[in-house]
Amino acid sequence: MTHPITTFRFLAEPTDVNFGGNVHGGIVMKWIDQAAYACAAQWSKCYCVTVSANGIRFIKPIKVGQLVEINACLVHTGASSMHIYVVVKAGDATDDNMSVSNRCFITFMAVDKDGNPKNVPSYVPEDEIHMQLELVAMHAKDFAKELDNDFTNNIGVH
Repeated sequence: MTHPITTFRFLAEPTDVNFGGNVHGGIVMKWIDQAAYACAAQWSKCYCVTVSANGIRFIKPIKVGQLVEINACLVHTGASSMHIYVVVKAGDATDDNMSVSNRCFITFMAVDKDGNPKNVPSYVPEDEIHMQLELVAMHAKDFAKELDNDFTNNIGVH
């Protein structure tokens, strides 16, 4: 299979704004989830559910009217899971210079019609950059498991 990458491009709209005049963080998270879902669904050829979002970083605000580009790239698979690296960039629609505004890893699980995990094709990195991204995704996966265990062990099931 070719390397799966999904790109969304659109303008940030006035309805996306928060009280500070920038695009609302929740809207950006929705965009990230949608692009990552599209990437996961293309790879698995089935319905997928979000498992986790790791390390969402809000690096630079997005302004209303800016061109937004979201790249979602598969970087690691498990038996039924797909780990997707997402980068959000924004800038003036009349300029080629876009700045990174957000980045993160999103994990999806492929499921069958009954909601049970479904196996996905294995992903093999094509080059050094994708090998490094896979290592970071594996580290993020391990960290997420450790964090979940810490929550359970320290505060129970609250």
